[in-house]
Amino acid sequence: MLSTVDVGAIRRVAELVARRNAIDAAIAQIIGRPVASGHLGEWLAAAIFDIALEESASARGIDGRFRSGALQGRTVNIKWYLAHQGLLDMNESAALDYYLVLAAPLSAAGSSRGISRPWCIDSVYLFDARQLRAEQEVRGVKRGIASSVTKNQWGAARIYPSASHPLLPVTASQSALLTLFQS
Repeated sequence: MLSTVDVGAIRRVAELVARRNAIDAAIAQIIGRPVASGHLGEWLAAAIFDIALEESASARGIDGRFRSGALQGRTVNIKWYLAHQGLLDMNESAALDYYLVLAAPLSAAGSSRGISRPWCIDSVYLFDARQLRAEQEVRGVKRGIASSVTKNQWGAARIYPSASHPLLPVTASQSALLTLFQS
């Protein structure tokens, strides 16, 4: 079996993993949590949209509360999807007011073989959690992990790069910060 092992490829991957570990450690020092799309997305959203994050990353159903603007005091669950496939992980928390979704470019569902999932933000969406829950019930769609959300629902919730939402308009400075993460 050893004759089929590409030792050069293994060594190259080991070098890249060592570099990634160093980068992840540097990012973790800044955000105060391990590097995962959930933690980093929460940190970015909090910084860009003025959200106070919950002390515990395992708070049930919500990640934080908006600190200012029309949504001040309202709760939010933040998602960062490195593969935006039209699905949303929903929860049933009665305390949840909004979902704020940072998303990579739209991609078709399917095998991940041969593709990369770059850490980028090409669009941002704000969903009213109660309204979305009610719409899902009417449509007879299951809620929970990978709940199907229609193209129209995504379009209506879009706040970046185009569209303006009266409750969370994206300012020029917020847009400039989000643009740093575009693919």
